[in-house]
This record gives sequence, C-alpha cells and structure tokens, in this order.
Amino acid sequence: MATGEAPVLEALLDLNAVSIARSELEPTTLLLVRLAALVAVDAPAASYLMHIGAAAESGIKIDDVQDVLVTVAPIVGTARVLAAAGKITDALGLVIAVSEMADQAASDAAAAGA
Repeated sequence: MATGEAPVLEALLDLNAVSIARSELEPTTLLLVRLAALVAVDAPAASYLMHIGAAAESGIKIDDVQDVLVTVAPIVGTARVLAAAGKITDALGLVIAVSEMADQAASDAAAAGA
C-alpha cells in the first residue's frame, strides 16, 4: 500500500538504502559503479539526481565523473555518454538551484529574525 506524500520516491530511496547497506564497496567506488550503470541504461536526469548529493559528500569530483564517462564510452557508445553528460549537468543544475534557494530562504529568515 502506498503511504506518505511521495510513496514511489520513498520506495526508491528505501531500495537504494538497502542496496548501499549490503554493499562492501567503498562509498566512492559504489557511487562511481552506480554512475556507470545509470549511463549504461540511459537513465533519466532524475536518476542521477538521486546520487548527486551522495557523490559530492563522498568526495567524488567532476574529474572522476568524466573518467567514468570516458571509460564506459567504448561499451555503451558515444551517443549514450553525451546524453548522460547532459542529464548529469541538468541534475547538477537543479541541485545547485535548490541549494541556492535554501540558502536564500535561510538568509531571509535570519534577516527577518534580526
């Protein structure tokens, strides 16, 4: 039965959490492997969005992401890699925009309370 305000998203997050908990890979390795899998299945930008925050927190740099894209290109093809690069950029842009909005809201709240 669906529960909560976003039952599908909640179920996907739970599934990801279980998968991560059961893996013995280092966090950065795990996230880079997941990135490669997302490229391979031509995942939508929203799928990358679910991993962007965790990747940044684990210390993954844009160079690491580019290395993954270069590494999988001969396997999945250039068109899929270019599509993935665009989707990753879209996901990063959304994360940055949301972060900036949250920062602005916090700044506005602090100013209102001062």
